[in-house]
Amino acid sequence: MKDFLNDIFEYHYFYNQKLVAEFETHQEKIPQSTFNLFCHCLNAHQIWNARILKEEKFEVHQLHHLKDLPQLIDKNHAKTLQIIKEFDLAQVIPYQNSKGKSFSNSIRDILYHIANHYTHHKGQIVADFRRNKIEPLVTDYIFYKRDN
Repeated sequence: MKDFLNDIFEYHYFYNQKLVAEFETHQEKIPQSTFNLFCHCLNAHQIWNARILKEEKFEVHQLHHLKDLPQLIDKNHAKTLQIIKEFDLAQVIPYQNSKGKSFSNSIRDILYHIANHYTHHKGQIVADFRRNKIEPLVTDYIFYKRDN
């Protein structure tokens, strides 16, 4: 399971870097709402990592400067790989959601949620690119596996 999760997060890391390049290339054509959605994805990743590691969390809809995204992506990725390596994936983590409601889930479930959350929103980002006449990246996992 740990090898699989490492692979899934390498996949998201790869495409997050590519998406930053797309945002840089097409800044004038991409709506602010699309950029905001990408920031939300990165924030959610950071928040879940911070819940597990008991660190300071971002806000769910915090905005970042485009130039800061590569470093944020690197930090998120490194912390997730640390979690996969150092923690028992069955360990249950208690946390509060952004509305203050208490929950608890296993680290395995949290990591799957992060990956699934990225996939969901990347689909929305790709659709936004198409609507704005930008040739979108093909971000399907199988294409990643074919090339890497």
